Amino acid sequence: ILKLLPFSFREAERGQQGQLEVDLFALEGGYPRLRSAGMPSSVYFPSYIDTYVERDVVGLLDVRNKAEFHKLLSIIAQSAGALINISSLSRDTGVNVSTIKSWLSILEQSYLTFSLQPYYANARKRLTKTPKLYFYDTGLLCYLLKIGSLEQLLESPYLGAVFENLIVSETAKSHLNVGENPELYFYRDDGKREIDLLDCTNSGSPKAIEIKSSRTYHDKYARHLQAVCDEIDIAKDARYVVARVDSTYESKDCSVVSARDWLLR
Repeated sequence: ILKLLPFSFREAERGQQGQLEVDLFALEGGYPRLRSAGMPSSVYFPSYIDTYVERDVVGLLDVRNKAEFHKLLSIIAQSAGALINISSLSRDTGVNVSTIKSWLSILEQSYLTFSLQPYYANARKRLTKTPKLYFYDTGLLCYLLKIGSLEQLLESPYLGAVFENLIVSETAKSHLNVGENPELYFYRDDGKREIDLLDCTNSGSPKAIEIKSSRTYHDKYARHLQAVCDEIDIAKDARYVVARVDSTYESKDCSVVSARDWLLR
């Protein structure tokens, strides 16, 4: 069984002439019909959501008020990359907790969203059992955030969240597209040390990745990598900061990797 998600960055670039800009791919996403037809996002995504809700969600769940389901989509888009708070989602949508859980489940089952579980090597250091929520396609995420142009994306307060979502989802695709089951986590302990992404798919060589939307690298971006990775046995050559920098290079604490290089691995 192969899970065929929207096109990865590598696939999308292969399907067009010339180099694809990472930020533009983040805005447009990788849905095959959108890319093959050259369809504007503003035309594609409203139709996609309406079709999805009408055909799939209503058929699988008892969604009597479609407006509430649309509202849930918008709210979770605004908290993409954040811890999932079921009670807060229930309050904000006016829908009971059990229904919210069912709706989130169907979003995952239909490959719109996925959850990133917290990693822990020592149960006593585990801060939370709560996963984070991400979208498989950042084009859909941008549409739900009402980001309609590249200029709006680059000026948006959600740029960091969209970029983080891009790197996490593309890392998942890189494994799924070769038939591997991605083992991806985030790290957060009670000392408030965080690492955005741990890729443990290859258990013999796990990787730690910090994700920054900045176009300039600063040493502070890697401040938790050294101590945390030493504790959980991640090798020095498997510590990365992925950013919107122009080129990949080695810093004293980690490899600084351009988004384009990471997406084309």
